Amino acid sequence: MQNDPKQVDCIIIGGGLAGLTLAIQLAKNKRSVLLMEKNSYPFQKVCGEYISMESWDFLESLGANLGELNLPKINQLRVSAHAGFAIESELEMGGFGIRRYTLDHRLAELARETGVEVLENCTALDVELTNGIYSVKATKGTFNATIVCGSYGKIDPSFVERKGHGKGKYIGVKYHIKRSFPDDLIELHNFKNGYCGISKVDDEQYCLCYLTTTKNLNENGNNIKQMEQNVLMKNPFLRTYFSESEFVNEKPIAISQIGFRKKTTCQNHVILLGDAAGAIAPLCGNGMSIAMRSSKILAAHLDDFFTQTITKQELIDRYTKDWNGNFSFRIKTGFYLQKLFGKRLTTLWMLKLLNKTPKLLRKIVRMTHGEKF
Repeated sequence: MQNDPKQVDCIIIGGGLAGLTLAIQLAKNKRSVLLMEKNSYPFQKVCGEYISMESWDFLESLGANLGELNLPKINQLRVSAHAGFAIESELEMGGFGIRRYTLDHRLAELARETGVEVLENCTALDVELTNGIYSVKATKGTFNATIVCGSYGKIDPSFVERKGHGKGKYIGVKYHIKRSFPDDLIELHNFKNGYCGISKVDDEQYCLCYLTTTKNLNENGNNIKQMEQNVLMKNPFLRTYFSESEFVNEKPIAISQIGFRKKTTCQNHVILLGDAAGAIAPLCGNGMSIAMRSSKILAAHLDDFFTQTITKQELIDRYTKDWNGNFSFRIKTGFYLQKLFGKRLTTLWMLKLLNKTPKLLRKIVRMTHGEKF
């Protein structure tokens, strides 16, 4: 541990999309940035890997050069109930598919090129604020900063205390597969207490990712394969995908203790963004675009803070107001859709209603996508 801790303008805890894009923007504005990531790039992450087109121009403006990857453009949606009844809709804005393995790695390299100090395999252990200076104790030393931002995702780290909430009741599981499937289509298939999505990503692979309850897993002996056989494959679409696809990796990537409770934009003196700041359910459209948009909003307010145009409290207040204005309705929409999905009769009735009212279906789809930024 250093005797004289290094001090930077901003420390960012968590190197996912929110953290990486914030770091790049700050570095482009000539701010010294240190980003801590507990893993080593590139790495897999549980994620649906569909990003709405609202984020394309933003990523290109950072220098991501997505155009050279020949990514699939997705503009069709199919949703099925437990027994296979399905409806279809056009995605007016649409999106694109890319593995987080690819995108996060590309952004991490771009961050380094921009001047960000990226500390991989580094876990933050504690954050203290003394006389206006933040001190972050981590597995690779102690570092000081003018401001600290947290983009550590859905699972709270040990230094964040959230009393009374308990552990999340959901688990997420992801595979990459190869099979015959339309490049422009994303599907969502319901099963008991959960739903599973499939869409094309880069490298001629398809993302097969689902969310379900820990109860489902417990009732199947905590065996993922057994749960898939007994629960997911009751849906005929999923039975086909799980039994007739080539799995790139036999073992899935999984995450547990996921919760979607209401959160805050500042906790333990740390300013939060992405999943760390909001209970972003997958059915919000995609949390990835929300995460990146939140980084752009926060970066603008941080620029005013660093130039002493606003105080730290004004920074927090203005960022919180913009977060709520941009995301509250969208997050609530995703939350209520989440409550409807995974229930046999409720899901079936909802899909049959939407099948007879295509205008309502298109309106709901629009509510899960934001404007370009």
